[in-house]
Amino acid sequence: MTATLVAEGISGGYAHRTLFENVQLTVAPGDVIGVVGVNGAGKSTLLRILAGALAPQAGVVHRAPTDAFIGWLPQEHERVEGETVAGYIARRTGCAQATTDMDEAAVALGDTSPRKPGEADPADVYNTALDRWLASGAADLEERVPAVLEELGLTHIGAESLMTGLSGGQAARVGLAALKLSRFDIVLLDEPTNDLDFAGLEQLEAFVSGLRGGVVLVSHDREFLARCVTSVFELDLAQGRSTLFGGGYDAFLQEREVARQHRRDEYEQFASTKADLVSRARTQREWSSQGVRNAMKKAPDSDKLRRKAASESSEKQAQKVRQMESRIRRLDEVEEPRKEWKLEFTIGAAPRSSSVVAILNAAEVTQGDFTLGPISLQLNAGERVGITGPNGAGKSTLLRLLLGRQEPSSGSASLGSSIAIGEVDQARAKFTGPLPLAAVFENEVPEYASGEVRTLLAKFGLKADHVNRAAGELSPGERTRAGLALLQARGVNVLVLDEPTNHLDLPAIEQLEEALESYEGALLLVTHDRRMLDSVQLTRRWHVEAGKVTEL
Repeated sequence: MTATLVAEGISGGYAHRTLFENVQLTVAPGDVIGVVGVNGAGKSTLLRILAGALAPQAGVVHRAPTDAFIGWLPQEHERVEGETVAGYIARRTGCAQATTDMDEAAVALGDTSPRKPGEADPADVYNTALDRWLASGAADLEERVPAVLEELGLTHIGAESLMTGLSGGQAARVGLAALKLSRFDIVLLDEPTNDLDFAGLEQLEAFVSGLRGGVVLVSHDREFLARCVTSVFELDLAQGRSTLFGGGYDAFLQEREVARQHRRDEYEQFASTKADLVSRARTQREWSSQGVRNAMKKAPDSDKLRRKAASESSEKQAQKVRQMESRIRRLDEVEEPRKEWKLEFTIGAAPRSSSVVAILNAAEVTQGDFTLGPISLQLNAGERVGITGPNGAGKSTLLRLLLGRQEPSSGSASLGSSIAIGEVDQARAKFTGPLPLAAVFENEVPEYASGEVRTLLAKFGLKADHVNRAAGELSPGERTRAGLALLQARGVNVLVLDEPTNHLDLPAIEQLEEALESYEGALLLVTHDRRMLDSVQLTRRWHVEAGKVTEL
């Protein structure tokens, strides 16, 4: 089915705060619209409204046809206790709900009791439910699942494995499997690239490019955006506006900069013209007032002609003032572009570590039927290492070995002296749980006073309504910014970044890349962000696959 989604004048936000207003957006078949904006601009909120999961504060969302099948993949994979991979896929594809609706309709169809006034005909309800069940692909979902799991390298997991037992990368691939098995008319994707390896990214790109229906996606993966989107919809929180840019992502970057420069030039021209007119009006008033005072001083009372001439001259000056003021009022007001908040930070430096940071000598780790190693390598002070590899290859295990957090099953692993480790882990695990963010942060840096902690967090866009909330209730992007704030608060000489761009907005990613330019300690960077790997200066590359580490 071809379907169109139209948002007319919608506004969205939470509590008493409005994040965006009067959004006009049409999603037609073949459209792939990338939604961008800083964290907190309302990107996820917009997707929830388009999906029908959240009511807009104003405006309406239309579907044509009205029974169009909308699929929405939230930013974090919801893992329900006791839910299997097959159950998750059925739920995410909409097949589970379609099956429930059809079963309920079948029961109602067999009910012979009299219908209540105004109650729909059970036969019509059943026919509608049956059509949706067939359209969702529920009829043959069970048969299709194994082939897609195999295609994504998930055969060792199996459809009956529990979702709660999967790693982040495995859960991301199951989410991708659900997408590939879905039969949505319009697809809404919120950060679909998170936790996907290069192979998964290629699968996702092929899936998005092959869709015939419309797609709206939120992503901070610049390469993914450049390869997939046909247009970019920007939610500009600073200026309080939303704009649709035609063309791909790279064209958007150029057009946005031109538009911003045009707005700055337009305002500067307006401000300059207004300031000139105001200055001239002020001068005319002074001349007018001075002329009247001089005429009153110099002219004797009996000299009526001179007094009349002075009065006429004063009136002419006053008329010029009125004309100038009229010109000022007729100016088209141009609003001054608001200064955009920008994340600016540095990575705190600790005294230099020993010349050798870590050594692995024939180190091997065995976990169940998986073995990493044997590995022999050395990490020296100041070296900058990019680590890549498919999900489940052992990258996190390698990090634990290097940092002395896991003993090898055989061989040896040793850590140098004077090592000060700073880390942004993949799960952002430091910032979870029920304690307020401020309390969690103070526990990590007890030398900071409470006021200093709040001031530092505010520089990272985490203000009063963030620091008093439970850390576990913050968005993934907010937890990531808290992790970056911790790097600035602490002195580090060994920096470990495990998928640091997950959940970070585009300006923050660029700022992180700038901060890494001036950082002089050892760096271990695990990322599937292709543009970050190209942007950050690395001295070494390690590729982890099938339990082996290869130097590229």
